[in-house]
Amino acid sequence: MHSHTLKKWQHSHNFVTAHEHGEKRTLQVLILTALTMMVEIIAGSVFGSMALLADGWHMGTHVAAFMIAIFVYRYARKHANNPAYAFGTGKVSVLGGFASAVALAVVALVMVVESTQRIFDPQIIQFNEAISVAVLGLLINIASAFILRDNHHHGEHHHHDHNLKAAYFHVLADALTSVLAIIALCAGKYYGWNWMDPIMGIVGAVIITRWSYGLLKETSPILLDASIEEKYKDAIKQIIEKDSDNLIADFHIWKVGANHYAAIISLVTNFPKPLEHYKKLLQDFDKLSHITIEVIQCID
Repeated sequence: MHSHTLKKWQHSHNFVTAHEHGEKRTLQVLILTALTMMVEIIAGSVFGSMALLADGWHMGTHVAAFMIAIFVYRYARKHANNPAYAFGTGKVSVLGGFASAVALAVVALVMVVESTQRIFDPQIIQFNEAISVAVLGLLINIASAFILRDNHHHGEHHHHDHNLKAAYFHVLADALTSVLAIIALCAGKYYGWNWMDPIMGIVGAVIITRWSYGLLKETSPILLDASIEEKYKDAIKQIIEKDSDNLIADFHIWKVGANHYAAIISLVTNFPKPLEHYKKLLQDFDKLSHITIEVIQCID
């Protein structure tokens, strides 16, 4: 029997980056957005503005997205050290961002359908009241954007918080639809261009779809275990194969958290050395948080 423990060779698989500040800011924005959503949906229905109603519906999906974001923060923290997850819950934030991107796409689709219907079946709009509510919505959106922007742009770990980034995009989308609603309502009030109201709904949907696509494109490769950039992989391969007569037979690297990668490397050599020697070769590759190396001796 062994007379010592395995602690020397074991390490944590918790690759979750703490985002308590992001969770607090997201909760603040959730409350602001929920209140504004109720006001805009009621006002849009009463005053007959499709642009305003679309903005309210849009904010409703953002309320759901912010609730997802808060759930993600708390779930990731609660299960960070749960052995049921092979590499921890580092990807939960990415999953939240992906879900929010899907929500954005659904919002855009609903806006297009409803706006198209309003083009062929226009309704009477009470412009003064609708403009007032739209301006109020925009002010709330701007305040929310500043709340989340403080977190979104400061520090490396926040930059890679896809959950927070998705929330930030939702707020920007809200602000955009509020601006478009104001433009459409003013055009209808002062120039009689009532057709601008549904048209702006479609324009907003197109822009939101583009944001949704960008977020999907950023998060889906991580969820599908896409590898790191080729330049980084080549650098790892070169430093290993320059050492002795090593040849890499198999090499896998994938993301397990916001800023963490895992790697499995199988190498063949005539002169095998202790595993610590090979891991030491990779000590400057700070993106690698979990490394598994298989050394195969080449026997003629």
